[in-house]
Amino acid sequence: MEWLNYHHLLYFWTVARLGSISRACEELHLAQPTISGQIRTLESQLGEKLFVKAGRGLALTEVGRMVFQYADEIFSLGRELTDVLRGRPRGRPARLHVGISDAVPKLIAYRMLSPALRMTAPVRLLCSEDKPEPLVAALSSHALDVVLTDAPLTAAIRVKAFNHLLGSCAVSVFAGRTLAARHRRGFPKSLDRAPFLLPMETSALRRSVDQWFDAVGIRPAIVGEFQDTALLQTLGAAGEGLFFAPAAIEREVQEHYRVGLVGRVDSIVERYYAISIERKLKHPAVLAISESARTTLFADPR
Repeated sequence: MEWLNYHHLLYFWTVARLGSISRACEELHLAQPTISGQIRTLESQLGEKLFVKAGRGLALTEVGRMVFQYADEIFSLGRELTDVLRGRPRGRPARLHVGISDAVPKLIAYRMLSPALRMTAPVRLLCSEDKPEPLVAALSSHALDVVLTDAPLTAAIRVKAFNHLLGSCAVSVFAGRTLAARHRRGFPKSLDRAPFLLPMETSALRRSVDQWFDAVGIRPAIVGEFQDTALLQTLGAAGEGLFFAPAAIEREVQEHYRVGLVGRVDSIVERYYAISIERKLKHPAVLAISESARTTLFADPR
């Protein structure tokens, strides 16, 4: 194994933190040639420049900024270890790296994640949003602890991982209050030729919605199709068209976007999953998310 010289890293971190070699010399009680030489040695070992000249001072390169972030965490952990050994535990928050599918509505994501932040033991959330495939790839490389999505992992994605159903709910139709009042009476037939804002055709919800339109004989006037559910709902709140959202967050959607409820479609069911590389969930924060989703979030809102 190629070992990193932590003395060199400390000199670099001190210069980067204080903004100049002269200030680092004062703090470390070392001569300027010593610190400059050690940083050059570190750059040689890493094969990358860490600083560039900026006027009379130094500026971090892109690689330098990345190395500084790691160094900052390394020395923070070192201080914490010292405190723990001296009997002064600092209560470092447990980390939870979560991947969230971009098809999951933001209010649903918030409701799913919030139990982790209300735990007695502190939790630090790190959230990434993307399509399911790259998120599951990150999960398989242990870059993520769990992926939250609206569709189960299929055999087409060749990653050994497990689906954990968090819950399911119907969907509801919303619109700006004037538009909602116009289409509420006679629902769902009142939706024929109504302006709709819909998710992209590749989404699971869109496929279900299209099948339901065909089944009940509704021909929507599609105003727009969106990948970003937050943008879709924002335009819906502005009165640009009707839109679908999970019935589990009916109240939150109405309050957050100041829209009206047009009606509920019980035959369309949205399901949400936690995907993990473990057959049984173990992370305390993920267990809190799972328990709350099953007992509270996806309980029948009626």
